[in-house]
Amino acid sequence: MAQEGEGTYYVPAQSKWPIIASIGLFTMLLGAGMMMNDMSAGVKDSFAHYVFFGGSLIMAYMMFGWFSTVIEESQKGLYSDQMDRSFRWGMGWFIFSEVMFFAAFFGTLFYIRYFAVPWLAGEGDGVSTHEHLWPEFEADWPLLTNPDNETFPGAQGLIDPFHLPLINTLLLVASSITLTIAHHALRKAERTKVKVWMILTLILGFAFLYFQAEEYAEAYNELGLTLSAGIYGSTFFILTGFHGAHVTLGATMLLIMLIRIYKGHFEPDNHFAFEASSWYWHFVDVVWIGLFIFVYLI
Repeated sequence: MAQEGEGTYYVPAQSKWPIIASIGLFTMLLGAGMMMNDMSAGVKDSFAHYVFFGGSLIMAYMMFGWFSTVIEESQKGLYSDQMDRSFRWGMGWFIFSEVMFFAAFFGTLFYIRYFAVPWLAGEGDGVSTHEHLWPEFEADWPLLTNPDNETFPGAQGLIDPFHLPLINTLLLVASSITLTIAHHALRKAERTKVKVWMILTLILGFAFLYFQAEEYAEAYNELGLTLSAGIYGSTFFILTGFHGAHVTLGATMLLIMLIRIYKGHFEPDNHFAFEASSWYWHFVDVVWIGLFIFVYLI
């Protein structure tokens, strides 16, 4: 097909990957929901883990296949300026949807912290609620003591923001810097330099995931901070857990970009896949800074 003034543009064939992605995401969410609610469907305790792992394998298969298809089309020179604009708009809207995704969870955190907890303590219009539901409750954040502390025991302590969280903040900020240097090197066709700085970026990214796993182990084993530890525990793990999942996805994207660089892909003026992956990585870095401030620091 042709578009006046811009030559030809490529219309992809029908693809199976969107429906496979939908099935994978649904299976992953089903398994995660079953695990969080201790539902084994009457089979065995590990059934929910198998469901989640199965969904993860479907998603991995989808990503490998879809990425391969797009890379093949790009290397064949099938894409034009019109397709490039489509990709940029698509990635822009995708990142915007992710912004709104995290905005919902940050909004929940702010609502609980600045409205619900004071209301339960009798502030504002919550006087009668305070007297009937929890007379001895005092507004305090983080909320470590729950109304039913036997069923939902609160945490015994808080994670030190100036230990692992600060290390992880420095790691992600440094990774954004190294990725930017790699991007500038790619624009100058300095491929050796690109490889070095991309490898360093990935080392920093995977180091972040390692230290987050260490932090979770410390929170669970030493502080009693779990998803069941009241509203503070659930908001903590939902925000940091989803962010960790996004870092994992971003690191996977950057790893694919590094492999493509070793294969000789990308030109100084034609490397949108690299740019898109960079946008996503910088986005998760900014989200982490918000998490460090509002979840750990204050």
